[in-house]
Amino acid sequence: MGDVVVIGAGQAGSSCVAKLRAGGFDGKITLIGAEAAPPYQRPPLSKKYLLGEMELERLYLRPESFYAENGIDLHLSEEVTAIDRDAKAVIAGGQSVPYDHLVLTTGSVPRRLPAAIGGALEGVHVVRDLRDVDAMAPDVVEGARCLIVGGGYIGLEAAAVCASKGVKVTLVEMAERILQRVAAPETSNYFRELHKSHGVDIREGVGLDRLTGEGRVSGAILGDGTTLEVDFVIVGVGITPATALAEAAGLDIENGIKVNALGQTSDPSIWAAGDCASFPHGDGMLRLESVPNAIDMAECVAENIMGAGKTYVPQPWFWSDQYDVKLQIAGLNTGYDRVVTRDGGDGISFWYFAGERLLAVDAANDARAYMVGKRLIDMGKSASPEVVGDPEADLKALLRA
Repeated sequence: MGDVVVIGAGQAGSSCVAKLRAGGFDGKITLIGAEAAPPYQRPPLSKKYLLGEMELERLYLRPESFYAENGIDLHLSEEVTAIDRDAKAVIAGGQSVPYDHLVLTTGSVPRRLPAAIGGALEGVHVVRDLRDVDAMAPDVVEGARCLIVGGGYIGLEAAAVCASKGVKVTLVEMAERILQRVAAPETSNYFRELHKSHGVDIREGVGLDRLTGEGRVSGAILGDGTTLEVDFVIVGVGITPATALAEAAGLDIENGIKVNALGQTSDPSIWAAGDCASFPHGDGMLRLESVPNAIDMAECVAENIMGAGKTYVPQPWFWSDQYDVKLQIAGLNTGYDRVVTRDGGDGISFWYFAGERLLAVDAANDARAYMVGKRLIDMGKSASPEVVGDPEADLKALLRA
């Protein structure tokens, strides 16, 4: 089977190497990561870790000893500078590391504000990795004034943590409403009211003109001319797939590193998985930014390196924790034309339909609705909008229909 080199020691990279060994792969495995910490969970970074409720070691996906014990050569704090496809080697730490199979699990990078509008000022943060959150933590103190730029899930999660710590939060979203790109107005309305109830000042349809300050950020001028005094800023305006290495190596790129149904790039010796990869889905290509996709796709690639010939079929699901609300999302809502709201008593759910076909479910503190919706979507079954919208109806009956 030869030797495998994996670039990117995050959720996908760790999942890939673990699956290879668990599947009986007996070749050399090298996992290369740019960070000093071994592979760790990212979602808790901006939540329990920033709140001080989770120690660093509890973030680790596996004990650091796991890699040595399983014959996985883990390289940390090491940047890969080039891929030499002719020599079938990568250049890392000034050394050439040969491969028979190369797996790119390079993830994604956060979009930053341009330096021309104050993006390089001290106290302007993004939320992506351990270094980002460690740099932000000293600013998140009671009474501080924070501006959050972006009303997607990253921005809202950051707002929830800051507000919970007693920070005075103003959140601006350039679009007409928060979550406009990813959710229906019903979901947006629910979370807007949730954040307002915790004192967050949400301003929609308003962008950032520029940040001000000498060395460190001290103020902001919004697109409507409003000025704010701020102590720090969190930028949550999305991420982009980390494709620089792949582009430099001449691999095909299409909203990420383009792969076939097996996870192979335009070079059959090179594979990709996770946030950085786009794969065939329906009539086009799809790229998913989620932990489940990173795990499932990386494990599929590992199996295919070992000869499984397995087509990757995503089963999309996501989650977001804000205050005491757990949002669970099943499916993809692209193309919906109707949303049915179900009041679950303690929680609420929003069901997306295209005609009579169920596409996705957003369930806030309603695990039953999420479970039923996810199972229906995974089975390719729909649901009666009338039953979904009736709070007295038994949702589980939909699974037996």
